[in-house]
Amino acid sequence: MTSADVVNLGSVNRAHRESGAVAFINVALDGVAQAISHAAFDRLADALARGLVGRGLVRGERIAILAFNRYESVALMLGAMRAGIVPVPVNHRFPAELIATVIADCGARLVVCDADHRGACPPGLPVLVFDREGVDGFDTLVDPGAFEPIVPRPDESALFLYTSGSTARPKGVMLSHAAHLWVVRVRMRGVDLSRERYLIAAPLYHMNALALSLLALGAGASAALLPQFQARAYIETIGRQRCTWLTAVPPMIAMMLREKEALFTADLHSVHAVRMGSAPVSHRLAMQIRELLPEAAVVNSYGTTEGGPVVFGPHPDGFPIPIESVGYPHSDVDVRLTSLGEGPDHGMLEMRSPAIMLGYHNRPDVDRPVTADGFYRTGDVFRRDAQGFYTFVGRTDDMFVSGGENIYPSQVETVIESHPDVQQACVVPVDDDIKGTKPVAFVVLRAGASTTAEQLRQYTLAQAPAYQHPRRIWLVDALPVASTNKVDRAALHRRAQTALRSEATS
Repeated sequence: MTSADVVNLGSVNRAHRESGAVAFINVALDGVAQAISHAAFDRLADALARGLVGRGLVRGERIAILAFNRYESVALMLGAMRAGIVPVPVNHRFPAELIATVIADCGARLVVCDADHRGACPPGLPVLVFDREGVDGFDTLVDPGAFEPIVPRPDESALFLYTSGSTARPKGVMLSHAAHLWVVRVRMRGVDLSRERYLIAAPLYHMNALALSLLALGAGASAALLPQFQARAYIETIGRQRCTWLTAVPPMIAMMLREKEALFTADLHSVHAVRMGSAPVSHRLAMQIRELLPEAAVVNSYGTTEGGPVVFGPHPDGFPIPIESVGYPHSDVDVRLTSLGEGPDHGMLEMRSPAIMLGYHNRPDVDRPVTADGFYRTGDVFRRDAQGFYTFVGRTDDMFVSGGENIYPSQVETVIESHPDVQQACVVPVDDDIKGTKPVAFVVLRAGASTTAEQLRQYTLAQAPAYQHPRRIWLVDALPVASTNKVDRAALHRRAQTALRSEATS
């Protein structure tokens, strides 16, 4: 970013605010596209800042955004931040009750949504709708003209992102202006990204997609925005929009790889980078991507909402990154492993960087997961190899004990997915009278494969410690995904428990 004096995250695009180059392209699932230049986008963000202030919103108040991906949402976020108003993109895949909980928790004064989610907006709040005319139309918020951004305080929130709520009530993560300006600057350092065209299909309420949108604006690059992930549309958009950089969570890529017909006819030659994160990348999935896109660099990345997306990177001595590894600690980030009793090179990751959150909004009941010396306790377990590369092992939340042995589902999934007939696997614990819990698995086979569940069970038993092998395997057409497009482990756990209880009583 050439404008080093920028302090308001809403002005992340300052260096390119007069550029006529394309900033974003809204791409409908049927391929219809609408582009906006950096200059027009900047004017829209200013107009929205003016409109919010004109409606009586004041610095520090929050607005909720409940919509599929579109550049108007990004412009609204930047406009709000310029005015010191805090945007809160809400997970639209939550049930209506949880959406209402999040909107109430953040204290939103206004909800902006699309027509698909108007019915999920809680009563009692003003609502504006994208693409609608009249008093409740989004256009009423657009007040053309220049706007001077506020200068934020060090402890002032730029935006809130809520956690997925997979294990507890969603928490509002408060992120500062300085934190995510730092993220953009670090990711841009030493490289020219202005010619990149990113493809974003992960939801904008997720750090993966939002941070990439901010990077595109800071770099003067462009991004094609799909309203939501759909494998065939994702593939077709790559060719139609000449996307150079794909970013996704691994289940999205796995679903894309199953669309054999679409992949056969698609033009994917523009892609030179694939960045996967937010979930483990198996060796087989990485190799499939490399086979499909032999000229593209495949990056296995790591980040968190609370700690930001910059944690690991290349090795300073140029050693190649192992395919399952997330890399070597970034030079601007401090990391350490807290012991879990399995040696100094295995433990829970703690990290410290300027991107760490300010805290959780309105949650005095939750301990702040930051140590006295400023390290964020991630809850993610890693192992470190002799060259200093880190590889994700599993979540402390996901780990379970079977007969006294610690089992991390991702380790067992890696073994199952090493079978040539397997596309995806998910391992979950179920109750067991003797072991306490035991592992079971749901598996998606590759197209045309005929391996049986028992053959897979025996394969895993031969490849891994006996206590890790799934006592039961179900072959399924697809794995359910949660609101962040990660595999929905909770849903599969319920499904397994129900199936086993049903079998026991039949």
